[in-house]
Amino acid sequence: MTSPPAADRPRATLAVAGTATFLALVVFTTPLATLPSTAAALGAGPAAQAWILSSMSIGLGVALLSVGALGDDLGRRRVLVLGAVVLAASSVLGALAPSAFVLVVARILQGLGAAALVACSQGLLGHAFPAGTPGARTASSVWGASLGAGIAAGPFLAAGLDRVVGWTGAYWAGAVAALVLALVTHRAVPESRAAQPRPVDLPGVLVLAAGVAALLAGLVEGRAGFGRPIVLALLAVGVALLVVFVLLERRRTAPMLDVTLFASPAFVAATVGALATGMGIIATTSFLGTVVERGLGSTALVGALLLFAWSGTSVVTAVLARRLPAAWSGRPQLAAGLVVVAAGQLLLLGLATGDSPFSLVPGLALAGAASGVVNAALGREAVASVPPGRGAMGGGANNTARYVGAAIGVTVIAVVATRPSLGGGAEGLVAGWNDALPISAAFTLVGAAAVAACRPRRVRTPVTTG
Repeated sequence: MTSPPAADRPRATLAVAGTATFLALVVFTTPLATLPSTAAALGAGPAAQAWILSSMSIGLGVALLSVGALGDDLGRRRVLVLGAVVLAASSVLGALAPSAFVLVVARILQGLGAAALVACSQGLLGHAFPAGTPGARTASSVWGASLGAGIAAGPFLAAGLDRVVGWTGAYWAGAVAALVLALVTHRAVPESRAAQPRPVDLPGVLVLAAGVAALLAGLVEGRAGFGRPIVLALLAVGVALLVVFVLLERRRTAPMLDVTLFASPAFVAATVGALATGMGIIATTSFLGTVVERGLGSTALVGALLLFAWSGTSVVTAVLARRLPAAWSGRPQLAAGLVVVAAGQLLLLGLATGDSPFSLVPGLALAGAASGVVNAALGREAVASVPPGRGAMGGGANNTARYVGAAIGVTVIAVVATRPSLGGGAEGLVAGWNDALPISAAFTLVGAAAVAACRPRRVRTPVTTG
């Protein structure tokens, strides 16, 4: 007896997709609240701490596009369940980690598992709520809200477990939650896949993974100085492999990523919007905790509260985004939303060492309100901008741009804010934060302009004379 199509059980699909995205972001944000106790327990120095914070991004960046394409071809439910199992196993490894190195490996593996959750949840939603149907806007709003809710709740859940059972508590809880998700998904969500599955593009998967991994590793290492040979080698290898990936995909009859999609204004707008989101507001909020703790002398809990001012607000507006007029298509929503995000970033300027951390709330709330609209639009456009049946691949490509952009943006902010000429210390860090913010806001504004420029081509009807 075959399972009914996913569209026959849309509520179950929507609930699982939202929960999977929420869990992925909760796991992603865990170190933001537990880093001090984690570093103390494992003897992690500054370099190891940077890797603990950034390593899951490498796993996500490496796998998002690949697992999205595999989900479309092999079954989105199947790949999501496999990703949840990988997330559970890697969370157990993280909880048992005897050293910072093992924890970094576990975090990379968590990123691989979470990538399947994020990409395939979008593919499941795209199948259950096809583009242009009344439910598509609601589904994208719920997905965008889940994204913000995970970021909002993650630090609080991790901090609470840290106080009760120690830093490993968040990893044990993540493992249990991932296993429950795998079981519920297998039982409640019907399978779906592309109408015409393609053969697995193994060369593309391997070359893309190696290229993104080298590029992101180079960016993480580069925060301590870009002149070192290892950094230059990693960046060069990463760029070279990504060029090879594009050449491979152009020659394959069934590529993992059809590079001709970059001739589509809708696909380019969604990809650029995600890249600008990562380079701009995600990078800004990722560095926020460092400024609050080391620059303003506050605590990790206050940093989590400030992060909530951004992500919590985005949850509300993502849910409300489905009520925007249908005439406001994805591209104008993305462009206008990014402009408002940039305005919120600029409101964070002017910070001084004696200021209250809560003086940052207005700017974070404004950026969060716009981020919710942007997240909802990205969730919808990532699926709508690719051919039917390739929704998980579209979601993977979009989120790859988001996390690669975040890695680039955080690196730029870290290098500018901690440059030696500022003299170090709290005053130097706060001064560097004020120097870096206009650059981060500029990334957002450039992204908004690029999205606005991606206008659909007009089809001219030939005029006949008789």
